Amino acid sequence: MDEKKKLKMIIGSDHAGFTLKEKIVSLLKDLEIEVEDVGTFSTERTNYGPIAQLVAERVVNENIKGILICGTGIGMSIMANKVTGIRAAVVHDIFSAEATRAHNDSNILCMGERVIGSGLAIEITKKWITTQFDAGKHAERIQFIKDYESE
Repeated sequence: MDEKKKLKMIIGSDHAGFTLKEKIVSLLKDLEIEVEDVGTFSTERTNYGPIAQLVAERVVNENIKGILICGTGIGMSIMANKVTGIRAAVVHDIFSAEATRAHNDSNILCMGERVIGSGLAIEITKKWITTQFDAGKHAERIQFIKDYESE
């Protein structure tokens, strides 16, 4: 738990991901992870773009991890990936949660409340948080992405 106590995360959702976001915030607090919830704070219709942008910029600027939730996870991931330095992945299974951290060093987890249940989302989140980047051959691949972004 000591390593998790040091971990800070930022989370956001639109209206379609609000209920699942609340459950994930509760999980993170239970795991003693410092979490900042940047909204939305109700099921009232809201635009996912500004929330994804805020989370993505904070992830890059503060070197932290983030979670974004909308109806499918797709809109959030598209917007977040527009921010240089972000590797946001839509994940709806445990294997992909592990692979995207180990192989792609993803820094934002995106999920869809309309796609998966909260029980699976909790397990995905746990796996994503606890999986470390397996640099090795994958570091060269991530460096290629970084080099492309800086061109």
